[in-house]
Amino acid sequence: MDKTDYVFGANILENLTTGMYQDSKVIYREYIQNSCDQIDKAVKDGILKPGEGTIKIWLDHDQRTIVIEDNATGIPATSFQRTLGNIADSDKKIGEDKGFRGIGRLCGLAYCKQLVFESCCLGEETVSIMLCDAKKMRGLIEENQRGKKHTANEVLHAINRFEQKKTNNSDSHFFRVKLIDINPENTDLLDFQKVKDYLSFVAPVPYQNSFYYRSEVYKHAQYLGVRLDEYNITLDGETVFKKFSTILKDSAGNKYDDIFAVHFKDFYDADRELFAWMWVGLSKFQKAIPKINQMRGLRLRKENIQIGGEDSLQKLFKEDRGNSYFVGEVFAVNKDLIPNSQRDYFNENMARAEFERELRKYFNEELHKIYYDGSAINSAYKKIDTYEKKEAEFKEKENSGSFVNKGHRDSELNVVLRSKKDAQDAQVRIEKLKDKANDLMQKVIDRIEDERPKTVIKATNPPDTNPPKDKLGRRTDRLSQYSRSDRKLISKIFDIILRAADRETAERIISSIEEGLQ
Repeated sequence: MDKTDYVFGANILENLTTGMYQDSKVIYREYIQNSCDQIDKAVKDGILKPGEGTIKIWLDHDQRTIVIEDNATGIPATSFQRTLGNIADSDKKIGEDKGFRGIGRLCGLAYCKQLVFESCCLGEETVSIMLCDAKKMRGLIEENQRGKKHTANEVLHAINRFEQKKTNNSDSHFFRVKLIDINPENTDLLDFQKVKDYLSFVAPVPYQNSFYYRSEVYKHAQYLGVRLDEYNITLDGETVFKKFSTILKDSAGNKYDDIFAVHFKDFYDADRELFAWMWVGLSKFQKAIPKINQMRGLRLRKENIQIGGEDSLQKLFKEDRGNSYFVGEVFAVNKDLIPNSQRDYFNENMARAEFERELRKYFNEELHKIYYDGSAINSAYKKIDTYEKKEAEFKEKENSGSFVNKGHRDSELNVVLRSKKDAQDAQVRIEKLKDKANDLMQKVIDRIEDERPKTVIKATNPPDTNPPKDKLGRRTDRLSQYSRSDRKLISKIFDIILRAADRETAERIISSIEEGLQ
């Protein structure tokens, strides 16, 4: 077969657009990634000073239009058509640029009727324009799938159009993407809050000021000599920040715990070359962090752009729930850790194997111990709290003469004594965990105990298991307006209720009867 006979069918375009991604919001990541590379180049070429690069995103819900624009290098008019017309033919390099496959810009074709690229370079008076009929592309692909064959080349010629227009501003330099008439099923792309939430964890932006430990993260990156890429990205004029905080909320939105410190871990290969580093937030690890906390999970990043979602590292924990106990970020540094085409994980190679091996070891030894033992200590203290509560309730009932009879008192006392045994066992478990705690675990234990200044179980004063008869009051003594025989009958009724219902239900019924008899 002559090499000119090879044909790429139209379905290859389906694979690169509508079939490539599961979440339409990836369009923001892909176009931001391209803008970041060009901002880096603009700084390197002296077109921008560090910090001057901007990426602006505008959503027009009424017109169903999205605009993403940077002030980077732009694309020269002479190479505009080749750069944007060719597919998978990027001049970018693996390990130097964030994107390198030359396919990411196609993703917008899946979610709008028309995709437009506009660009201008510094010193040029020409705005180069590429117009892509996305709706027509999807129609031709559908025809192809129904049997009316089209090649990818035929489809691209049918949908792409290039134009140029003059501008008087030769100082202008930009690249602009317009997604026009967003598909009805992709309306989420126009939802400001959803887009902002997405960008707040995926995009390479600074931490919000309220994240107390951001300076420690920056210092550690500086100590390692690694760059933490950050860019000025705005959404409808509002600056986007990484949405980490120190407060952990329960499913009702109330604070139940907080991040009280961050811990760093650096990963080196056999040649002592850094291939990844991470920070992880320390809390009291009372439970798996509820989903309402958008920052939960250890998030994987390359060039400070998130890889996959909050659960991309979950498989490295031996328990599925493991990742949900933590807040933090893992920054992949090794150039051979190459994001796959969907950018939801890394290509399979030796670097990935070593990355997974080392992280799995750390997650399942160090981190597993923290959340497992931390959870055990929290559970043990709850048992001690439960005993102290039950003991206090018992004494209150005794003092107020709330026991119906001696049998009732003995039953309640047994509950207290069983709880005491659980509390004593819990105290022993706490001491054992403290004895074997390493420095990191000790920080967690200190935090738990600092926020819980409690007396130990041996310091409590247990109830008298065999009090004198003259100190044993009856509940019906409160009903002094009734005769002795009536009180005896009422006491029998109370006793029947106690034997027929659980403790809480019996107490409610008896209290209701007492109120009625008063």
